[in-house]
Amino acid sequence: MIEATVIRMKRRLPFILAIEILGIVVFSLAYDSLDFRIYWLGGDAVTDGTRLYDRQLAAHWFTNTPFMAALFIPLSGLPLTLARALWQLASLAAFTWACATTLKMTGRNVPLKTVLAGALLLAPVWHSFFQGQVNLFLLAFVLADMHRVSRGRPAGVGIGVATAIKLTPGIFIVLLLVTRRTKDALTAAGTFAFCTLLAHAIAPDASRLYWLHTFYDTSRVGVPYISNQSPLGALTRTLRGTAEVGDWYTAVPLIIGTAGIFLAAAWARRGDWLTAVAVTGTTGLLVSPISWAHHWVWIVPALAVLIRDGHRTMATCGYLVFTLAPMWLTPYTATPLRPGWHLLLLPVANCYLLAGLFFLAHSFCLARPTRLRQGTSATTSEPSTRRNQPPRPRVPARLARTTAPDGGLERPAGRGALGAEVPARPAVWRDARE
Repeated sequence: MIEATVIRMKRRLPFILAIEILGIVVFSLAYDSLDFRIYWLGGDAVTDGTRLYDRQLAAHWFTNTPFMAALFIPLSGLPLTLARALWQLASLAAFTWACATTLKMTGRNVPLKTVLAGALLLAPVWHSFFQGQVNLFLLAFVLADMHRVSRGRPAGVGIGVATAIKLTPGIFIVLLLVTRRTKDALTAAGTFAFCTLLAHAIAPDASRLYWLHTFYDTSRVGVPYISNQSPLGALTRTLRGTAEVGDWYTAVPLIIGTAGIFLAAAWARRGDWLTAVAVTGTTGLLVSPISWAHHWVWIVPALAVLIRDGHRTMATCGYLVFTLAPMWLTPYTATPLRPGWHLLLLPVANCYLLAGLFFLAHSFCLARPTRLRQGTSATTSEPSTRRNQPPRPRVPARLARTTAPDGGLERPAGRGALGAEVPARPAVWRDARE
């Protein structure tokens, strides 16, 4: 019965994916996505003195970097509907690339259409399309670079460009430094500097205003808004105002950022770069004062890690949380934007934040120092050396062992007493004295 259901689902996947893609195309032609409209207007305003930051566009402030606005100069010359359709299709291509890169980093042979069909249902992903946001491009740039790092190839350009567009991907430059990928880190930093200087040459007034005053100003956005799933957003909603949080909050992102980076570095040292990427992306969301619901596209590599490592129950729960997005069901007042106060509502109102903290805690439990000392495999909990086992008797010379080509199994050179092949044994069962 279950097998028949799975077979029917596999047959329907192409149809489901086609419906999702068609929905994105129709939506991009029919709906005026607010964030994309701001980007589009920013491309026109970036060269007009300081208008990009000292005047509202579409009744909202432009909060991204001048380089981001400069990228939209070509699109700002096109009709809004055409520019939006091109942007959404490019976002879909970038997200498909990100999913394909994630699959490569898992090392699993899973059809891309299966992953893409499921991932497009995640609320942060479809919300990025709904708003016309840039998050899917940032995810693709960073994953492409980190995949190159995992293969020992030069990297850094993608991370540098992503950081020049939106500052939060800069946490991956810190990861490269901590993991001693110094050349890649310098490439990323140099790319960021080049893009920033290029934007300054295009829009010097707007650049000066942004870097001297605007980029750290959170008053231009609604910190208490329920979509802000950062620790600052949760505390502001809980304490009924940003003024109640206090200067002590500065220690919170420092602690989370330091712990998250060193946890990611621990996974990177074990060769598990996908977990390192997922941990770093989640850490960046928890460190940032503003982590809108559509910023949480880093759930894609996090879910891939959980599924790859066999934690299917946690992966299912995480998928449901980030598909249903229950914080939107929380009642909140319009002014100021905050959820109705009730102890039972707090976990629902901050569900993305709690899920991110849980993922970091789960990753820490799997990478705790005792396991690191024992050489635990990155994808399984099987120790590479079982030091506590008593010595096993040596096998006679006539049953001398040879190692399999993949290094994972040992097979005897001869046959058993009845002429049958002796079963293969894992290499970790060697005599402890060897």
